[in-house]
Amino acid sequence: MKLQFLSPNKTIYDGEVEAVTLPGTIGLFTVLDKHAPLLTTLTKGVVTFRISDSDTRMITISGGFAEVKENEITVCTEKIIDAEI
Repeated sequence: MKLQFLSPNKTIYDGEVEAVTLPGTIGLFTVLDKHAPLLTTLTKGVVTFRISDSDTRMITISGGFAEVKENEITVCTEKIIDAEI
């Protein structure tokens, strides 16, 4: 599935992933292949995405929102606090 991670100034990541874990308003949740459509707000926390079994990356965000649709995940955040990309 495809992940597009955006901030107001630039695209943080745009590529294929196996899983994405997001800090939703009511708790952490993970998006996997063929996830149902979803639009949600995000709180301050860590977004973790797995590119392969040996490549997992983390980005700490100040909040934002995420949309899951047709095997594509778009994450928009106002501010990146820390990133291990």
